[in-house]
Amino acid sequence: MKAMLIVNPSSGPWDVRREIPIVLKHLEKGGWQVDLYWTERSGEATQLAWRARDQGIGTVFVVGGDGTINEVINGLAESPVALGVLPGGTGNVWAKALGLPTRSPLHWSPLVDAVKALLPGTIRRIDLGRANGRYFLQWTGIGLDAEVTYAMEPRTRRQRRLGALLYLVAGAIAAANLVGTRTRIWIDGQTIYRRSILIVISNSQLYGGKVRIATDARLDDGLLDVDIFSGSGFGSALRTTLGVITGLHVRDPRHSFYRGRTIEVVTDQPMPVHVDGEPFGTTPLYCEVVPRSLSVLIPQYTSADLFSDQPEEPCS
Repeated sequence: MKAMLIVNPSSGPWDVRREIPIVLKHLEKGGWQVDLYWTERSGEATQLAWRARDQGIGTVFVVGGDGTINEVINGLAESPVALGVLPGGTGNVWAKALGLPTRSPLHWSPLVDAVKALLPGTIRRIDLGRANGRYFLQWTGIGLDAEVTYAMEPRTRRQRRLGALLYLVAGAIAAANLVGTRTRIWIDGQTIYRRSILIVISNSQLYGGKVRIATDARLDDGLLDVDIFSGSGFGSALRTTLGVITGLHVRDPRHSFYRGRTIEVVTDQPMPVHVDGEPFGTTPLYCEVVPRSLSVLIPQYTSADLFSDQPEEPCS
């Protein structure tokens, strides 16, 4: 079995380089022939993923955060190559969604523990979203959370170690200066008008460490979940933030939920956009689901609630 291991050494709050030889040892012990590549610049992981496709490699393992994973899926989308994630970032939302171990007092070597969890595991074919031509694995956001993303990137390794604290500070600053924007949204042709402060278009359920916005999203149902938060000013932004953190946003009358295959967003004033937690320009935004366009390795214990179908095949 041929695999590529892509490592982003600058991703996340901790230096992962000391774990890589042990990761390689475990993969090779499992029968994998692995080519190792280290990224040095933005976008390089996408180029390496394309190379894996061209070389007929069956699986790409990636060590990095959600942004690095996004680069890789933009090289692997609509191909048979499977993605295996070893969490080396700050938020590691995708890894947490699958139940993979991340760095904690219980897991001082999360990369090795993740390899052990993925092998043996299963391979599933899942949907991707595509926002203004860029694929996303988890979500794209417009407004409040994108403002925070722009404020947070780039960060030093020391800043990443502050974790949620920096997000809270950046969120408070963004909320204090936020003004709701008149927005037209088309979901599968249905027109919706709102004064929006936040729109999240989700392919997966988990939004933060333990925060779920799209509580019923399925990774393979051919649909994207759309959460729209209306309002204007600091009070609305604060209510939205607290609602999302506590899960009470589902009871907020200014929150609307939809599902669809195509979503178009046009705003009176440009609003910032992020894709999988990475800054990605401003509105207007055209988004669509790309059904069953990525193969992913998952642990055997990953919750079945993330999917609509049964597992497709085992991963030896």
